[in-house]
Amino acid sequence: MLIFLLAGCAWPWVGNLGGTGLSKEEFARYVEEVFRFQNRMTSEVMMLTATDEGNDFPGLLKSEQRMQLVCAPLNEYVSRDIEGLGSGLSLQRQVVKTAFDCDRAAHEVDRLLRH
Repeated sequence: MLIFLLAGCAWPWVGNLGGTGLSKEEFARYVEEVFRFQNRMTSEVMMLTATDEGNDFPGLLKSEQRMQLVCAPLNEYVSRDIEGLGSGLSLQRQVVKTAFDCDRAAHEVDRLLRH
């Protein structure tokens, strides 16, 4: 469902989306994967905190907080879209600028969860 929201939005770029090397459709698919993955990482950290397990708990929490900060534009964009609110050009640009960093931050959380 998210891909339809992202693909249907009025991204201000045509062709190579904001220097990402991806078309609008490719970027929408990529961002959907990133959004779902980082949400899964958040859920796994929450489950871990509920059971109070983990050998590098402070490092994991710090990494998860960084992920939340880096992924904030994407999460805000999706929340606004789900609620039927518009997203301005500034927010769309932030999503384009931070999507790859969000992906890297989520994978760092995943790496810490697996150790």
